[in-house]
Amino acid sequence: MKFDWNRARAFLVTAEEGSLSAAARALAMTQPTLGRQVDALEEELGVVLFERAGRGLVLTPSGLELLDHVRAMGEAAGRFSLAASGQSQSIEGSICITASEIEAAYLLPPIVERLRREAPGIEVEIVASNATIDLKRREADIAIRSFRPTQPDLIAKKIRDDAAPLYATPAYLERIGNPRTPADLSEAEFIGFDPVETYLNGLSALGLNLTRQNIPVITASHFVHWELVRQGVAIGIAPDFVGDREPRVRRVLPDLKPMTFPMWLTAHRELNTSRRVRFVFDFLVEELTLV
Repeated sequence: MKFDWNRARAFLVTAEEGSLSAAARALAMTQPTLGRQVDALEEELGVVLFERAGRGLVLTPSGLELLDHVRAMGEAAGRFSLAASGQSQSIEGSICITASEIEAAYLLPPIVERLRREAPGIEVEIVASNATIDLKRREADIAIRSFRPTQPDLIAKKIRDDAAPLYATPAYLERIGNPRTPADLSEAEFIGFDPVETYLNGLSALGLNLTRQNIPVITASHFVHWELVRQGVAIGIAPDFVGDREPRVRRVLPDLKPMTFPMWLTAHRELNTSRRVRFVFDFLVEELTLV
């Protein structure tokens, strides 16, 4: 900044009041002092800001062009002053949260409802996607993820581990003989995710002896996967906060160890400088911990 803000403020108030005398009263200074500040600003900028019109002042084209910018600076200075003095307690602005389809649909709605009640000035956008949204490119402000980020520009906090048991409809389980042991599932059919090999490895880690032939249906959508389970197509997985609340399905082999997925809350390092992002991040940490 190559000019004095106090001089810019003198210009702003003079333009708004229409005369040096009125501006001097508004700023509680003498008229000669105010006049010297306006003259000094004109010299600093190399432009003429006012022309005399009787006892008043009229903005020149250059002054008129600069006025909007100085007015925005004045408004920002006012907000800065309020925030510094602790008088401004409102948190406003937009926030973009990304999460998987299941988390966006089943976890976030009640949390967002409470957030909106506590901070009504915050506008919330939810990006429901199973793909990794790029926080570094500001495609979202905060992400709920199942992995810890490695980029140095990102900040993450682990919330918890979510359990994802196997589920199926009673009708499907009856059709395959109501399995009681992992070995009984060797001929069962499962709804898969892409890549299938990764999904098979996860099922094998549970002690199931399966092959690619056990997975006749594949989808990349968590919503579609879960609806296929609910319709009795085959066995699938879902977080227990979803599956245990669905009356149309039941756990397959309830004693079988479920898959587990970590939940990480991730944000850009702007978290340390944006009061809005910090507030929502901390709010999500508290709410997701309680779910």
